[in-house]
Amino acid sequence: MKKMDAGVTEILVFLVAGQRYALPLSSVQEVQRAVAVTPLPKAPAVIEGVINLRGAVVPVLDLRARFKLPASPVSPSDQLIIASAGGRVVAVRVDQVLDLARLEAGALETLARTVPKAEYVAGVAKLPDGLVLIHDLETFLTRAEAEKLAVALA
Repeated sequence: MKKMDAGVTEILVFLVAGQRYALPLSSVQEVQRAVAVTPLPKAPAVIEGVINLRGAVVPVLDLRARFKLPASPVSPSDQLIIASAGGRVVAVRVDQVLDLARLEAGALETLARTVPKAEYVAGVAKLPDGLVLIHDLETFLTRAEAEKLAVALA
């Protein structure tokens, strides 16, 4: 996770299925109102489908499927976080974007020390109102899932 000057890291905090999560702001490009997601045949189960973003076909990552949360149809109040993951532009559908948080060095804990095998999570943010898991979109897809996605998009 990329740090800012003086050891400060910025994260975008959001809500999915009543739980707070975050992404490093350095990987976020923009936030958009949710649109219909088109299912993508032969895509991995953690791909909700695709959207058309200004003429580009963008896969939508399914956090609910990855973390075994209850499925939810797209709602007009949902938001899409457009981000970069492994050299690819992706969208993450969330219930609500909550806040932009600035973390000092002591407010960020990497999971490698506390939970060495934690997949898809870059760290834990210690916010005044509780802990927030910070997702690592670079490792969200396994190698096999990334290959399967590439075939489905071809």
